Amino acid sequence: MAGRVPPLALTMGEPAGVGPEIIAACWRAAPAPFVVVGDAALMAEHAPVKAVATPDEAEAVFGEAVPVLDHPLPSPATPGHARPEHAASVTGWIETAVRMAVDGQVAGVVTAPIAKAPLYKAGFRFPGHTEFIADLTADVPWPGTRGPVMMLTARDLRACLVTIHTPLAQVPELVTAERVSRVARVVHEAMIRDFGIARPRLTLAGLNPHAGEGGSIGLEEQQVLIPVARALRDEGIDVSDPRPADTLFHDEARQTYDAVLCLYHDQALIPVKTLDFWGGVNVSLGLPIVRTSPDHGTGFDIAGRGVARPDSLIAAVELARAMADRRAAAA
Repeated sequence: MAGRVPPLALTMGEPAGVGPEIIAACWRAAPAPFVVVGDAALMAEHAPVKAVATPDEAEAVFGEAVPVLDHPLPSPATPGHARPEHAASVTGWIETAVRMAVDGQVAGVVTAPIAKAPLYKAGFRFPGHTEFIADLTADVPWPGTRGPVMMLTARDLRACLVTIHTPLAQVPELVTAERVSRVARVVHEAMIRDFGIARPRLTLAGLNPHAGEGGSIGLEEQQVLIPVARALRDEGIDVSDPRPADTLFHDEARQTYDAVLCLYHDQALIPVKTLDFWGGVNVSLGLPIVRTSPDHGTGFDIAGRGVARPDSLIAAVELARAMADRRAAAA
């Protein structure tokens, strides 16, 4: 098997959501070989399936069927109706995929969307995939700045989050020098390692309108962000002083940076989804494994109807493959 590039692992996600059908559509588009970790019988409702014992078998069958590492659900899934008894399977699929990535059996992990409410009812204690995967890989050696940092991509935009699912009223107190510095270091290193950009250009968004207008519309830029940007430049990281967010995302502005550091959820997500609503990708930076996912939810309202678009999942597979190939080439 020496010299063979392992496939990606694609977790099935919430079995009552659109995951199985967009995986089937993604397989038909064949952006890169992958092995599904999930329920083979459920997957077979949407595409021809071949159960495999190891990821090594995936490439040989990928042209004819979806290769699945079969970890059956304890009960059938009904589209649009999540069940807490499926929670252990959903998290187990993620754990299996991450373990294979750590062991080098797969090149990276792409995760279909999960529903958090049924997982919480079953005792799941993480805000989402990103934090769960970070915990699963916490003991894995990592030479770089440890993440996770959530990045959303759409076309030529890479928007990285300093805070994620945080109530807006709490954001200012969490935009600290330590947090902004760590995110900037993770993003800088990831641009080099995972995106092949030798000298990354980072832009820092301001928190307040007009980036505080010299302190007349808020003091966070003067007290935190400008000093942080200066210190980061002293480390050799090319990052701007905080800039007004309302001028950062148009076509010409995006040509001036390789990634933008956004301070709260909607500051990043609104431009990403405006630029490419169907094709955005969620990427976890600063982890010892490659992990991407589609930038959408479980789609309970359309699950089982065959109308879910696979664009975002296809883009997530393509990006995971490219990132994994760069890491392998540099190893």
